[in-house]
Amino acid sequence: MMAIPANFQFTQSNLQDYVECARRFELRYLQKLKWPAVETEPIADREYHMRQGAAFHHLIHQYLVGVPAEAISQTAKENPLHDWWESFLRSDILSSLPPQRYPETSLSTPIGTYRLLAKYDLIAIEAGQKAVIIDWKTSLKRPKREDLARRMQTLVYPYVLAQAGTQLNNGQPLQPEQIEMIYWFAEEPNRPERFSYDAFQLTQDEQLLDRLIEEISTRTIFELTPDERKCRFCVYRSLCRRGVEAGDFQEQQDLEAENGFDLDFNFDQIAEVEF
Repeated sequence: MMAIPANFQFTQSNLQDYVECARRFELRYLQKLKWPAVETEPIADREYHMRQGAAFHHLIHQYLVGVPAEAISQTAKENPLHDWWESFLRSDILSSLPPQRYPETSLSTPIGTYRLLAKYDLIAIEAGQKAVIIDWKTSLKRPKREDLARRMQTLVYPYVLAQAGTQLNNGQPLQPEQIEMIYWFAEEPNRPERFSYDAFQLTQDEQLLDRLIEEISTRTIFELTPDERKCRFCVYRSLCRRGVEAGDFQEQQDLEAENGFDLDFNFDQIAEVEF
């Protein structure tokens, strides 16, 4: 048995790993095991796409903090980055958003004896009226809506904002019904996926999160997933004797999962809800 450290930080990424495979969670976050295997192949294509995805997030952040689009465009020469950036500029995704914009914002809330952390690509707020979460997606394969709805990101991000977004809302708590989450896909810029929120969903999410974290913190054995299809995109597949060949990176639905956007936190820079 390996106990969960008291200062362990739960995020949508490590919770997603847990619900997909408890053993992967144990190896990656508790044992912190580095395993010399690739997640997908061709590895060069995957690494290039990941770098382009990270660069795209950086370009949008620059734009949102006031760098002129013309200047940014000079740095977006390679594809797919160039095409993604042009698609972003042509889209109307920002025009309908509330006026107060908070790019690359981190929030934290206590849950049980641990903390739940979220780092947002963008939160747009009209104080006292509406809060919209935007997440930029550069995956080649668009997930089905029902798959997105089940992902921990879709659960964690609105929940944390509802609990810890007071300081972004002129000191007033955000009501769940005021929150919306939007996934914007660089490959399909005119088809964003929208998820509304409400008090019932918040209660359901809180119960699920409480149950998951209690389950993780008291678990003595972390079993392998029964769904061996998930092993194709896991670096530990050979360690677990679930095959050697990596999956095709073009079939992976979320190429940003391991970018680390929500894994590296400085607590001095994270807003949090009061205990």
